[in-house]
Amino acid sequence: MNAKQAAAEKAVSYIHDGMTIGLGSGTTGSFAIDAIGRRVREGLSINGVASSLRSEALASKAGIRLVPFSEVKSIDLYIDGADEVDKDFNLLKGGGGALLREKILAYNSKMFIVIIDSAKLVDTLGKFKLAVEVTPFAMELTIQNLENLGCLPNIRIENGKHYITDNGNLVIDCAFNMIKDVQKLSASVHAIPGVVENGLFANSMVGKIIVGYEDGQVRETEGRGNNFSSFRD
Repeated sequence: MNAKQAAAEKAVSYIHDGMTIGLGSGTTGSFAIDAIGRRVREGLSINGVASSLRSEALASKAGIRLVPFSEVKSIDLYIDGADEVDKDFNLLKGGGGALLREKILAYNSKMFIVIIDSAKLVDTLGKFKLAVEVTPFAMELTIQNLENLGCLPNIRIENGKHYITDNGNLVIDCAFNMIKDVQKLSASVHAIPGVVENGLFANSMVGKIIVGYEDGQVRETEGRGNNFSSFRD
């Protein structure tokens, strides 16, 4: 069992019958979906809502009952990964391109559990590029305004073409190298017309962080805790 899988298995242990579960995206999210599907086949009764079309397909294949958002009053638990987690438990997400839907689920969940391997722990966010979802209309102006914030922006390319999100938008990957003030930068990015969402998740959204290690061990803490150093190998 690798580190991400170990963290996912621990997170899934918090799921109980009758819950509505938010399903994350990317490699880490797929480990959680697999684990949830296994428990469903063993008799667990839950509803699921997915953060991406890919996660939706994986969940259906795993036998997880998916419900439309029109039937959802609240999300009990949302499990997803992160590209970076800083010492204040702020997150940088969006490597998989589902940042808008992921943030909607995180914001509307009673508990957001972040599952990562120890390599994702950083003192300061920014080594991983910040994903910004933008509308195709006048994207050149939007990119110019992003660059004015001090980053090197690049349109995300997949298979030789512009990457298109599940919402029909583009993703601009912004290299800041170091993000010292997460809330200030997030607000500045949001203030640009044409920006739909960005991949900075404030620590106030985080309920629990579970870190997996290559030896199969896991460590966890409540979000906004002060024991970041205890996660280090």
